[in-house]
Amino acid sequence: MRMQSTEPAGDPQRENQGAAWGPPSGAPPAPAQGVPPLPAAPPSPPLSGSTVELKVSKRLLWVGTAAYPLHNIARVYTFTLHPRRKDATIRFLKNVAIVLSVALALTVIGGMTALADQDTASNIVSFVWVGAIAALILSLVELMAVLTAQSQYVLAVETSGPSIAMVTSSDPRHLDRLVGTITHAIEHPEAEFQVKVESITLNPRHYYYGDNVNMYGGTGNVGVANR
Repeated sequence: MRMQSTEPAGDPQRENQGAAWGPPSGAPPAPAQGVPPLPAAPPSPPLSGSTVELKVSKRLLWVGTAAYPLHNIARVYTFTLHPRRKDATIRFLKNVAIVLSVALALTVIGGMTALADQDTASNIVSFVWVGAIAALILSLVELMAVLTAQSQYVLAVETSGPSIAMVTSSDPRHLDRLVGTITHAIEHPEAEFQVKVESITLNPRHYYYGDNVNMYGGTGNVGVANR
């Protein structure tokens, strides 16, 4: 006796539907769960001073033309630079004391030489006091520069070495947000961003830093060369 199978033949429509339910060919894998999305870089506020580009690209933090490997960054933070007003005042008083002491001593010596040659002694005394007055004026100018200096709110990037790179902005909240953006870039290799900030123009002798600072911009400073 010939037996016939009762199993129904394959349904092409059902097979097509089953293929449609599967993942499409060549589709990208689903993103891993628990990975936070990249935060957008905070928009740059209106800039009033000279600007410098701050960006993260290919695991490097660029501050202008200076590059810092992200794995070498030890700390990113904001703080306020305060002028050295007390130190400047003490330094000015010391300079005044030294200049006057030297001038008086040379005046006494000039008076002693007046016994031999009065014209020479007079010239020496005049030269001494002209130099003393010039030195006092320079000390006074330096003192006023510190006393009238403004505090600066800055973003500092501290490396594993002794150097710190600093930039500033007219909007302190912009710098605070950049701390989070740079920190996120350190923890996530795929992160990249680019913003504009302001460079610092100041004399490093006039401000408290607490550590050795390599400043981008500033009087007597070029880039972030070690010192």
